[in-house]
Amino acid sequence: FVAMWFAYDYSRGMADQLGFPVNHWLPRDVDRFLFFGNDPNVWMQRHFYEASSVRWYDVAGSMIYFTHFCVPMGLAVVLWIRNRDRWVQYMRRLATVLFLALKLGRPLFLEGEAGVGKTEIAKVLSSALGRKLIRLQCYDGMEQREALYEWNHTAQLLHMRAAHDSKTPEQIELEVYQERYLIRRPLLQALQCPAPGAVLLIDEVDLADEPFEAFLLEYLGEYQVSIPELGTLGAEHLPITILTSNRTRDLHDAVKRRCLSHWMEYPERDRELTIVRRQVPQASEALARQVADFVGRLRTQPFANAFQRGPGIAESVEWARALVALDTLQLDPEVVADTAGILFKQRE
Repeated sequence: FVAMWFAYDYSRGMADQLGFPVNHWLPRDVDRFLFFGNDPNVWMQRHFYEASSVRWYDVAGSMIYFTHFCVPMGLAVVLWIRNRDRWVQYMRRLATVLFLALKLGRPLFLEGEAGVGKTEIAKVLSSALGRKLIRLQCYDGMEQREALYEWNHTAQLLHMRAAHDSKTPEQIELEVYQERYLIRRPLLQALQCPAPGAVLLIDEVDLADEPFEAFLLEYLGEYQVSIPELGTLGAEHLPITILTSNRTRDLHDAVKRRCLSHWMEYPERDRELTIVRRQVPQASEALARQVADFVGRLRTQPFANAFQRGPGIAESVEWARALVALDTLQLDPEVVADTAGILFKQRE
């Protein structure tokens, strides 16, 4: 709003520089059409202006006119001062670490409670930068072949049978270990993604086991992987790599040293309200405010200790969508009880 006001105010003096003729009569004709053929400025001066005195409505009218100069700036100052310290501190830390991850080409390790928006950052970066999003969902017992590559054994066997009578075993061995028989998994896809590169999301890395962490070290440190049959493969275009963790366990220091780290907290009430409005535009202003207020209170004492995990942003948005689907106009105890399964993921 402030930017638009500055643009408008500055553009009033740019007609000569831009070479556009100033139309003096069109606004006047419109005024006369709206006021039954009278020029409103001339009519008001004839009926209300007296050169010998300044009346109360002269002062009031002048003040109203001058508000369009001061109100936008005053509004900007109020919005800036309101919760400025917390907002600036949080957003500067997040923006700084994102900038450094892009500028330095380092992986970014995001920790925080489930539902605070860690995964969403990767999605937003992918959309904003026009890069392909590649997601590696981690889980207990994950193996290297599921993250990096595996060979297409069926195609290799067919090739070996077809070439059995015409080629030597050494020639067949060289042919079956070619890239056309390689099934690329997320890590290798990210390294070989065409320009401008990919955004690789290694989601919930804390669910994987320690051997998998050790396997990631080469990729995180050098943006390369080793395949015994092909050698070392590096990045064609440096991928943006984001690791997320709900901190169900601590990761090894070797992983953290190779990344820029940032702890994400639940957003404050006004920021969460903005997210709910944007994600659920069908929700009324009153309902969106009630959702943000209710979820915010659940994350504070004494309610926070009553849950194994408080509701995250994802639950807030999903709850707002459910309330809209139920044609809810405002929250009441019955609606909260009926939809509790969306907010709370435990029985008690």
